[in-house]
Amino acid sequence: MTRSNSQRRLKEEALTIFQAGLAAVDPAQAVSQSVTMDSESIVLGRNRELSLPLSDFDRVVALAFGKAGAVMASALEHRLGDRLDGGVAVVKHGHSVATRKVEVMEAGHPVPDAAGMAGAEKVASLAAAATERTLVLCLISGGGSALLPLPAPAITLDDKMATTELLLRAGADVKALNCVRKHMSALKGGQLARLIAPGTVVSLILSDVVGDPLDVIASGPCTPDQSTFQDAAQVLRRFGVWEQLPDAVRGRIGAGVAGEVADTPGRGDPAFARCHNLLVGTNAACLQGCRVQARSLGFEVVDLGGAMEGEAREVAREMIDRVRRETAEARRPTCWLGGGETTVTVTGPGKGGRNQEFALAAALAMQRLDDALVLAAGTDGTDGPTDAAGGVAFGDTVERGARLGLDASRFLAQNDSYEFLNAVGDLMVTGPTGTNVMDVYLALFRGG
Repeated sequence: MTRSNSQRRLKEEALTIFQAGLAAVDPAQAVSQSVTMDSESIVLGRNRELSLPLSDFDRVVALAFGKAGAVMASALEHRLGDRLDGGVAVVKHGHSVATRKVEVMEAGHPVPDAAGMAGAEKVASLAAAATERTLVLCLISGGGSALLPLPAPAITLDDKMATTELLLRAGADVKALNCVRKHMSALKGGQLARLIAPGTVVSLILSDVVGDPLDVIASGPCTPDQSTFQDAAQVLRRFGVWEQLPDAVRGRIGAGVAGEVADTPGRGDPAFARCHNLLVGTNAACLQGCRVQARSLGFEVVDLGGAMEGEAREVAREMIDRVRRETAEARRPTCWLGGGETTVTVTGPGKGGRNQEFALAAALAMQRLDDALVLAAGTDGTDGPTDAAGGVAFGDTVERGARLGLDASRFLAQNDSYEFLNAVGDLMVTGPTGTNVMDVYLALFRGG
């Protein structure tokens, strides 16, 4: 639809800022900067935190899982050359890149599927083959939990899929969701490290969780678990899905609470004796890239922090309330910038994702706010079960929809943000970006 010159300029600037954030967390660069090798040792970490003698290992294997897994594996191949003996990367459908030694397998996300289970079985097989002279490099990124669905005994893949769907529709955040996943799994919650032992495992981690808790990112497959069966049961009851669970899931969680099933390995477990976890990319780094770019475009940056969580439509309204209050006093072009990951409680039959819902709710809250734009987008390039990364909103987005006979409030009530934003031209489609460090939210205001 027709846009003013001001709107076109704001959108171009917003996309430039977003792209700068993505560049700051490029997973290939993160791996390249975190892996160096000479004739005697392999050095790991952005600050060279860990040095391992190559003479200690007969084999070096890569296990990658998450949306950035293939990109990270390709970069690792480049860094290690012939010293890498192979491996597997399990990634979301459409997120593959070419690799030479690491087998790439595509699978379903956010709901696991049979392809993911096949990938998880391959990961488990390579992990179990490790000896004390094997170095396993785990390349972990957001989405790794759904992409590695190896169910615990007595639980089927269908059980895991049904439980995941229930929690997603109930609006569970990633911390709650992964708490339950760990207690339905044979690999999550430190259990992959247990399989690799007595091998050495080093995880290079791209974080997609607020606060970067290692035991939550991809459900912490190589990290001591801080959650318990009791915690999982509380999550399932809190979101009101306990009675709807498959019998096998309710039975396992109940048995775990009763002490009849051993809990996931925690701090002090011997599985972690030769286990190292290193963060190589975060939302904070992405926001810093955005911040630098925004300032270079002449915007004063107002920091909203990297912990924006909660119901997407509510967080959007709170953000616009602040923007409205502060634009009246803005003396120069301003960029409000934040990161995090909101949730959506699905009550309608529509199509969308948390960032599209954020953008539509923002559009309703910012009606007739001139010379302003809001952008909400996933750094992975996908948002919910759609081909969009998120959306943008202007002060006239709702009005432009009304001219087409579309009621923005009704679309929001139906969780149908995709169709509305697509109709008015405010959908944001980037395709897979190769990285994943949660979401970016920004509002731009230039003023008259």
